Amino acid sequence: MMLPVLIIFSRFPEPGKSKTRIIPALGALGAARLHEEMTRHTLRTASELARNYPVQVEVHFAGGNVELMRQVFGHELSYHSQVEGDLGQKMQAALATAMGQGADRAIVIGSDCPNLTPGILRQAFDALKSCELVLGPAQDGGYYLIGCRRVFPQLFTNIPWGTQQVFACTLMAVQSLGLNPHVLETLPDVDRPEDLPIWEAVRYKHRHHKH
Repeated sequence: MMLPVLIIFSRFPEPGKSKTRIIPALGALGAARLHEEMTRHTLRTASELARNYPVQVEVHFAGGNVELMRQVFGHELSYHSQVEGDLGQKMQAALATAMGQGADRAIVIGSDCPNLTPGILRQAFDALKSCELVLGPAQDGGYYLIGCRRVFPQLFTNIPWGTQQVFACTLMAVQSLGLNPHVLETLPDVDRPEDLPIWEAVRYKHRHHKH
């Protein structure tokens, strides 16, 4: 049996294509740098988990290519190009691939939830030992984490991605499937200029409290 898989969705930090909703506040270069820093933070969180929890970490990216991603984020990680399609198709394909390779549990997270901790990830993986589905709702109406033991296509189709209805519509699909998901605590995403203080607070804490 293969290890559980943690799939991190990110993108090559190309100015003009990264964190576009933040560009009005930081400019194209600043927004790309923010995305790169937040991805690094998420990767650190994942590697902290992996130090004492058996999990395989994969980075599924858009833009750029494997070599460019390696240059920015390091050579130790496993990089995979996201498939074509909307966010739902991308997540479904990533989870299905992990399951197809024999993972008993797989979780997808993004890189824009800096308050996500190794402890919350551990809780999510542990929850999947006894339930089919785990969800981490975001304050903006989306979700920062989805994990499962098998892939339910209904959770990834006809969802209005990028809107405040994502979590609500997903829950409706969950109910129609008769699933009883484990719902994690609600966390804020950093997507818009007004969300930047969330990131600053996390960054400040990490800079001043290096373990």
